[in-house]
Amino acid sequence: MKILIKQAKIIDSSSKYNNKICDILINNNKIEKVAKKIQIDSDTKIFKSDNLHISQGWFDIHVNFGQPGFEHRETIENGLNVAAKGGFTEVLLMPNTKPCVDNSSMIDFIKSFDKKHIVNIQVAGNLTMSQEGKNIVEVNDMINNGCIAFTDDKKSIQNNELMKIALLYMKNSNALLMNYPNDKKIQNKGVINEGKISTQLGLRGIPNIAEEMMLDRDISLCKYTESKIHESYISTEKSVERIKNAKDEGVNITCDVALHNIFLTEDNVNNFDTRYKVLPPLRTKKDNKAIIKGLKNDTIDIITSDHNPFEIETKKIEFDNAEFGVVGLETAFGLIFKNLEKHLTITQIIDKISNNPRRILGLDINTIEEGNKANLTIFNPDIEWKIEENELLSKSKNSPFLGEKLKGKPLAIYNNNKFKEL
Repeated sequence: MKILIKQAKIIDSSSKYNNKICDILINNNKIEKVAKKIQIDSDTKIFKSDNLHISQGWFDIHVNFGQPGFEHRETIENGLNVAAKGGFTEVLLMPNTKPCVDNSSMIDFIKSFDKKHIVNIQVAGNLTMSQEGKNIVEVNDMINNGCIAFTDDKKSIQNNELMKIALLYMKNSNALLMNYPNDKKIQNKGVINEGKISTQLGLRGIPNIAEEMMLDRDISLCKYTESKIHESYISTEKSVERIKNAKDEGVNITCDVALHNIFLTEDNVNNFDTRYKVLPPLRTKKDNKAIIKGLKNDTIDIITSDHNPFEIETKKIEFDNAEFGVVGLETAFGLIFKNLEKHLTITQIIDKISNNPRRILGLDINTIEEGNKANLTIFNPDIEWKIEENELLSKSKNSPFLGEKLKGKPLAIYNNNKFKEL
């Protein structure tokens, strides 16, 4: 398959063509030529549009599809189509399934779905057996079968000794240890940020220190073991400060933020709207400002949608009983660009959803240059659009952003020798 992308602005901080407008010729899964103008033969498909931008394919580091066990929320096959519609060419699946992803056969099962798909699946395995936080999985065996990260995701590792041992396991491996810093005893069944809104609504609050105390522990253990760690879903001002200080000290630590924690606050929950029930909870404007500052100075490495589909029966119920989570793959870029274009350059934004996830996970970075593999997202950052519930491809519709005007839209993706217009 030969495709010519006409007059696209290249957004790729690792490429010598960054911020240049070029023609890009793709042939048989590779970038054959990049130039100001390329002449082609009649067999070549041409893709052109106004204000074209092109980057390395977008990558979401925290995605849930449900299967196996929760196919009614999202199947892997449909989830990959959802990711493609959002402009993503690669996702890291979280191991929140039943059975858990705590053995090599589960990795084989999940990886089998991306063999013919335009979107690549990367697998995060559970760190502990059955996600119970007690016994570490067979790390080396799972790595040998293609597992690139280990995490119990929102079921944070509470046992200090287990976390220390896990860090030692990861020290000499290529796999990434990921932990969501959240002390469950301090969370104490909280469902919303501890603050004025939790008091007004009479809901049990989750204090900032539930995140910050465990983050302190993880940083201390990372220093002690001289290992590496990735902190997931950072949400508070002091967490950003702690990670910056740790990085300045030379600690091998990286982190991400869920996109809704960048610009939404506890005020959005003021009418008991369970669509805004997420974990970590929506915090305050002060925390938002600190997160944006952390994104600008690269304290925060990655932005994720934290795509987490749930059926209506588990969301449209009493706030205390509703599940934590929103769907986000289809609306991710439009929300990110709308809310961050005044704060970050477009290159910085794209780095957070393409280069950085791959670098941190130890995957190939397919720079947009001649001879490299073509893994690409084509987009227009200025298109304004909105999405309605009936337009969501996801089987679950638990999004608080339905009907909202977004800015920035993916137009096409190329990966695995496949081209898909969106």
